[in-house]
Amino acid sequence: MARPLLLLSNDDGYQARGINVLADALRKRFEVVVCAPETEQSAASHALTLSRPLRVKKQAEQVYSVDGTPADCVYVTLHSDNKIVSRRPDVVVSGLNHGVNLGSDVFYSGTVAAAREGALKGISSLAVSADHRSDFSSAAELAAELVEGLLRARQDPPLLMNVNFPPGDAWPVRATRLGTRHYTQGIEYRKDPRGAEYLWIGGANVEHGALQGADTEAFDAGVVGVTPLTLDIFSSRDRPESEKLVSWLGEGGRPLSPKND
Repeated sequence: MARPLLLLSNDDGYQARGINVLADALRKRFEVVVCAPETEQSAASHALTLSRPLRVKKQAEQVYSVDGTPADCVYVTLHSDNKIVSRRPDVVVSGLNHGVNLGSDVFYSGTVAAAREGALKGISSLAVSADHRSDFSSAAELAAELVEGLLRARQDPPLLMNVNFPPGDAWPVRATRLGTRHYTQGIEYRKDPRGAEYLWIGGANVEHGALQGADTEAFDAGVVGVTPLTLDIFSSRDRPESEKLVSWLGEGGRPLSPKND
């Protein structure tokens, strides 16, 4: 029987150390096709490139690059007939990202977006990220074990898992939920050598909120967190508020008068 086929992508680019270390570990167990951005696309989130044509390049045997976003890479692979993959992948893996994606990072992360694109297309997917002080080879071997587990798990509807490796080379593993992560906010304005203004957004400092069972709590304790993510972001909790808003508008999309409110 054919070995399970994995589609491997990332947001650091096809030449990044993390994706190549992970590809080597995965190929010991699975057939692996890499399709990743031509250049780094960190924090690209789930953007798709619609305003210009894309170019796919074959960089090596079963290694392709796309001059677009992480989500582009997965979308292009899954919609290119047999030009990149010979059959539908069994699992989509994204990573091994250079730096963790914890808590609210999942909204900005191109790593998570590549996995999410796979899940949106009906394929169980895994996003894996590692702290810069992690041993990438050890993280990649454990990621391969997690892929084995994902292949044995429920496939319909597809699963989407986010995994983060703390510093070190050996870790306990824990099922987690999303935590809270607070970065230094603000904008830094500077002047270029010709006096024109430019700016950098965001900051490097980050703090974790206290939330029991969170991925941030696990990371701080030196534990690998495995967090299930959902494709359904509908908030049932806030449904009454949307009903209030609609009732306030009334018929014809206009606010009701105070006497009818």
